[in-house]
Amino acid sequence: MLEDLKARNAAWSKSKTQVDPDFFKRLEGQQSPEYLWIGCSDSRVPANEIVGLDPGELFVHRNVANLAPPQDANYLSVLQFAVDVLKVKHIMVVGHYGCGGVAAAIDGQRRGLVDHWLHPIREVCAEHKHELGQIPEKRAMLDRLTELNVARQVRNVAADVFVQDAWARGQPLAVHGWVYSLHDGLVNDLDIGIASLADYERVVAESMPG
Repeated sequence: MLEDLKARNAAWSKSKTQVDPDFFKRLEGQQSPEYLWIGCSDSRVPANEIVGLDPGELFVHRNVANLAPPQDANYLSVLQFAVDVLKVKHIMVVGHYGCGGVAAAIDGQRRGLVDHWLHPIREVCAEHKHELGQIPEKRAMLDRLTELNVARQVRNVAADVFVQDAWARGQPLAVHGWVYSLHDGLVNDLDIGIASLADYERVVAESMPG
């Protein structure tokens, strides 16, 4: 099976150079992506392909259920490098409908370490218990929880010191929340973008109870 993958790699490389002989020469230089994609590890959600971007055009961080935990060094390292070094202009937190991580977070089964990782989703579920409880169909409820999780992670990203410092120094940077549909391959923009400190303060105020 690995030989098949290597053969596919050789075919891919050949196809790239046939279309553009200088493709890999350019990649050897400096990457300059304008986008950071924070998405789910699900193999059905290939970041570059979904948005039609070539290697070098999209900086990608993926984990189970597209979380942006403020205590996770892996995520924070990616975020800092993207904002401070690459100077990306857009950060997209991208969930997907039918996410197994979202479903696993609330199905009551024990899975060990992954239970700890998915705890933030259970917090989102508890916070929106009333709204979610009004949705009788389980799949629709999980879809809505997926959207709420993306919204929470967007706020986590916007709250980070690297993002806040970028805004403070006038660096153009916007954080977006998307959900990808496995049904038709399209992304749903949740229209919850945050592009400044003023935007962030407004979103925080609107999320406060009462």
